[in-house]
Amino acid sequence: MAERRPAAGGSGSPSRPAQYAWFITGPLAFAAAIFSTAIGLASQDHLRSWGLAAVLLAVMVIAGLPMLNFVIGRQSFGSRLTEIPLVLAFFFLPPLMVVAAYTLSTLITHLRYRFGLAKLAFNVANASAAASLAGLVLLALPPIQGEVGPRTWAVLFVAVSTILISTLAGVAGVIAIMHGWQAALGVLRNALPPLLTSGVNIVVGLVVLIAVRTTWWSSVLIVVLAAALAKVYRSYEQFFRQHRTLGDMYELTKAMTANGQSGNLADVLLGRIRGLMQAEYATLWLPAQGRHPEVMLTARVDDAGLLDTSPTPVVVREEARRQRRSLAMGVRLGDEESLRSSLRATGVKDIIVVPLYSGQAVIGTLEVVNRLSDVGHFTPGDIPVFETVAAHAAVALENSRLVDRLRHDAHHDTLTRLPNRRRITGALDESVKIRAPGEVVALLLFDVDGLRQVNESLGHAAGDKVLTEVANRLRASAPSSALVGRAGGDEFLVTLRLESAEAALELAAQLRDQIRDEMVFDALTLDVDTAVGVAVHPDHGSDAATLLLRVDLAATAAKSVPGSVQLFNPALESRSLRRLGLAGDLRRALDQDELEVYFQPKVTLRDRRLVGVECLARWEHPAHGTVAPEDFVAVAEHTGQLSRLTEVVLREGLRRSRDWALADQPLPIAVNLSARTLIDRHFPDRVQELLTEYKVPAQRLTLEITESGVLDGTDRPIPTLQRLRDLGVRLSVDDFGTGDSSLAHLRRLPVHEVKVDRSFVQGMATDPGDLAIVNAVVTLSQQFGLAVVAEGVESELTLELLQDIGCEIGQGFLFSRPLPYERLAAWFGAQVEPETASNGELPRLRVVP
Repeated sequence: MAERRPAAGGSGSPSRPAQYAWFITGPLAFAAAIFSTAIGLASQDHLRSWGLAAVLLAVMVIAGLPMLNFVIGRQSFGSRLTEIPLVLAFFFLPPLMVVAAYTLSTLITHLRYRFGLAKLAFNVANASAAASLAGLVLLALPPIQGEVGPRTWAVLFVAVSTILISTLAGVAGVIAIMHGWQAALGVLRNALPPLLTSGVNIVVGLVVLIAVRTTWWSSVLIVVLAAALAKVYRSYEQFFRQHRTLGDMYELTKAMTANGQSGNLADVLLGRIRGLMQAEYATLWLPAQGRHPEVMLTARVDDAGLLDTSPTPVVVREEARRQRRSLAMGVRLGDEESLRSSLRATGVKDIIVVPLYSGQAVIGTLEVVNRLSDVGHFTPGDIPVFETVAAHAAVALENSRLVDRLRHDAHHDTLTRLPNRRRITGALDESVKIRAPGEVVALLLFDVDGLRQVNESLGHAAGDKVLTEVANRLRASAPSSALVGRAGGDEFLVTLRLESAEAALELAAQLRDQIRDEMVFDALTLDVDTAVGVAVHPDHGSDAATLLLRVDLAATAAKSVPGSVQLFNPALESRSLRRLGLAGDLRRALDQDELEVYFQPKVTLRDRRLVGVECLARWEHPAHGTVAPEDFVAVAEHTGQLSRLTEVVLREGLRRSRDWALADQPLPIAVNLSARTLIDRHFPDRVQELLTEYKVPAQRLTLEITESGVLDGTDRPIPTLQRLRDLGVRLSVDDFGTGDSSLAHLRRLPVHEVKVDRSFVQGMATDPGDLAIVNAVVTLSQQFGLAVVAEGVESELTLELLQDIGCEIGQGFLFSRPLPYERLAAWFGAQVEPETASNGELPRLRVVP
């Protein structure tokens, strides 16, 4: 007989307590009593052949031992030979004795498994009812006359089959009560293989009956054959189990290889391990490690998904991890004395916990709990199999984590751990596809000012600290819905959904203010500022690539006004394209001396004496016309032609200064320098060579450096400035007031002059704030011994205000626009008083009423 035993634990359907089995056990016991009474009334020969009955009872008990075990789903099937002694019993014994022997053998067999009372009572009642029903069927059929012919075969086959079918119906009934009709239907659907096996056993029983009926001596041969068959059954069972285990391990390895790089490795791994070990639960536990959170996943039989809990006692898992060895506890595995109480408290029948290794480190555990069926238990032979599975699983998990780490690294910046440009691009593409009406997808680009100077003066380690701190501040200050990433270099991106472009500009300003707070590194305090570009979808682009291009243009435009926030507009793109087209033309213009140098006079404000000129590069493009200086200077910086451009202006200025000196009109010149020029350690030597070549005294040359270039928060420009000052060259800070420096910072710099930015000078007459700023700059600069030059003097009122606050020198359209050399000579003739030009004094301009 192939007996079916419900597995331990719950099922996919809601389970009821074991006490519900009494609802079917009672009727079965009542039916057994009624059927047995009917047999007693219908049959006169109740009790005979006690010795043969005892022998057949012993054979039934022995045959009741499982020879082969199968697990299908949650159900365990044990292949028994009970049908063989039943065939003999129904032939040789009265029906009532068969009922008694079969009921007693069932009781003895099930007591061996230590079932609970409810389950034991059900199995005994079910066996008794089935056997008594079979006895009634036997009495209803034509009587057996002692001959073993086809008619006898048919009667015995029907009688024994009645027991099989009745037993199966009883099991289906109790499962329907306990777990629902779906589970009961599953039992019936899986009943065909056990029934076929039982049919074969009935045929074997008939063959044995024929042999015994022929001669009782055949029983000796039958016993020998039975012992041999039992040995063969056991060997076959072991072979079958090993073959199935090897096949399952092969399939498991294939599945882990195929799914190692996908996200469902845990599902495949745990489901197959649970099936391989015929366990109710299979659990994977990985503690938190680095950026990986703790993982607790459990596959339970009949559950399609994974659970995030485990029946394994925590103390057992931790002990296996601490001892770095497998722990196995159960009926056939023994117990750990210190862990027995915790195992008993959780109701776990048996358990195997195996550590997972990566090299010498334990990275987690793999666990199986409860061998399926109440009579099944893990054995010592299961431990090496499970350890082998765990070794394969550890390799697969490490490979999966490696792939995950590679994927993470491919989409994240190594230094800041923020998403990189590739990740931002992908997220931005998804965002623009699902934008809701009434909102925009905003992209903000933060360009950190002065990072190159930090790297070159303090080292890249300091620059990395600045970038990390900017990343941390952005991450902490940005809204939770924003994706913050690093585009590369000194650029950071923030993308999120907002209600309008104005909201994006407001957020950009707020984030910029958060970044601007002082950064303290060891004993050094840095003021870090950013230029911010803003672009929004759908106004400025319909895809990520376009938005990234345009927000970069906006950030570039923002850098021209330090610390500003710039929203993209189409004019920026046309200007950028124009600059791109100018790159080759600029190189050609430098090669062919197509750039001109203009000169703008610098005048003393009190008596209007000419004290020098500022040299300014101008470019008249044959196709584009006049090119703005900020455009071609930016092109020169980006194409590596800045040093050539600087030298062209410097040479022309020195040449004209020499010519004026030869004409007894010595006139100092001023040349603008880019901040990048200050990082060229060879530049002071080149200046010395040019001064020597043109025979111009160093004090007649003033080099002007913008405030953002000379006051970048580091001491890096100081060595170059010091070398230039040692040559005798005058140094001037241009556009002062547009940055965030204070005059106190100038005290540590070897400069001679401060030029107040035109934006403040031009606003003096109408804005008291601008007037106060200019007044403060003039007053403090004079106290520090620095000359002050006011740029952008365009009205007599401004001139008078500058005179009142004590400003010494000015330049602007009130005196003259920048002029080419030939027109400058004519301007000299028209504006300079002849007597001052002939007696060696500084030329004085005519006063214009």
